[in-house]
Amino acid sequence: MKSLCGLDCDACSAKGSCSGCTETGGRPFGGSCVLGVCCTDKGCESCGRAFEAPCRLKAQLIDEFNALGIEDMETVTDLNALNGAYINLQYTLPGGQAIRFWDDHRIYLGNQLCKRGSDRCYGLTADENWLLVCEYGEGGSDAEIVVYKRRR
Repeated sequence: MKSLCGLDCDACSAKGSCSGCTETGGRPFGGSCVLGVCCTDKGCESCGRAFEAPCRLKAQLIDEFNALGIEDMETVTDLNALNGAYINLQYTLPGGQAIRFWDDHRIYLGNQLCKRGSDRCYGLTADENWLLVCEYGEGGSDAEIVVYKRRR
């Protein structure tokens, strides 16, 4: 299965439930894909080729996450395409309101990194407009927002 951005769809564990981004115009699970939108904007869809160079958006997001300067977070070296349904954790705001930030049907860029000196992890997620860093326990339990900010 071909992707707009050059990812190997055959290596994806969700390939059985995904309609493929080429076949759906960059909307594999019904929502847009941050990589598919980027590739379409750059004309990759019309040329029919995958990226031959590193993705500029991915590199920018890695730099932005590292620039946050979160002291006990490992250096971000890579981001993965992640389905919103897998990363859309629920957070409880100080007033008690439960909220989710992402769309279950979109594809975002993100990663999970270990928190130094802790059994908790950092979850990083981004799209064209927002960066989110959260901290959570095993299986996404007890999720807390560390940084949620508009890009640029």
